[in-house]
Parts: sequence; C-alpha cells; structure tokens
Amino acid sequence: MPYQWLPPDPAPDLSQPDTSHLRLWPYRSLPRRGFVWFIGGTSALIALPLMAVLGSPVLWGLLPFLVLAVAGIWAALQRSYRDAEIVEDLTLTPALVTLTRHGPRNRHAQWQANPHWVRVELYATGGPVPQYLTLHGGPRPVEIGSFLSEDERVALSAELRAAFALHKG
Repeated sequence: MPYQWLPPDPAPDLSQPDTSHLRLWPYRSLPRRGFVWFIGGTSALIALPLMAVLGSPVLWGLLPFLVLAVAGIWAALQRSYRDAEIVEDLTLTPALVTLTRHGPRNRHAQWQANPHWVRVELYATGGPVPQYLTLHGGPRPVEIGSFLSEDERVALSAELRAAFALHKG
C-alpha cells in the first residue's frame, strides 16, 4: 500500500503512549527504471521504420517529427512525476495530531487538532469520490489520502480509528 506507519518515537514519559507517524504517497505505476525502459523501447520502435529510408532525404524529413514525439512523451512523463510528488505526514501524539501535506512545486499545508476530539469519517457515498476519508475535530475537516484507491482508503480508515483509540485511552 502507498502508506506506511513509521517506527514509533519513544515518549519521554513511559506512562504516555508513543508518538505514531504515518506517511502517505501516491502509487507510481511506472517507476523510474520502467521509465528508462519505456523511453528506450519507444525510441527503438520509432527508429525501426527509419531503417528503410536510411541514406535518403526522406529520413531528414521524418527525423525531426519522430524526435519531437519522443521528446513530448519524455516531457509529459516528467511532468507527471513532478505533479505526483505528494507526501502526507500524520503525526499523532497524546496532545496533538498534525497532518502536513507536502505538494508539488513546494506547496505545503498543515492541519492540527487535539486527538481526543478528532473523528475519522469515511463517506461511502456523498463525497467528491467514493469512500471519501476525512478527519474532523480541528478548525475544519481535512481530507486525508486523496490519492489512494477506494480499498486503500477503507483500510486506512480502520487503521486510523485504531490509532486514535490507542492514543485516547
């Protein structure tokens, strides 16, 4: 799953529960290694028909368009990688819950609340997407895991409820 509970930080006071830390990120269906293979394969497949026109002026007429096609694919995939540089960090302590979203192009947003009052809400329908997951209890409701699939949001909601129950009581 594209989220992970990080090892807990030990609390200074052993009578208090440890700090919980959750990190979420979008799923990447094409890792960097696959990106290299895809661009290489695309270039090879585009170059294959050029073998028939080697040594003729037609090659120089087709070559700029084929290079532009590969460069366009490269640029589009790079843009996709930059736009998906999203990381959400949830830090849960007995006194404070903090959700920090690090977005593309250095955008940051932060939400804080008292964990005793936070409710994990999962809307099966009625939200912008099915299985819409939010945290209520701070200055405003906040969505968590917007980039996760429906099944992942359902699993995450159960894990968040368990984590909040552990810190409340």
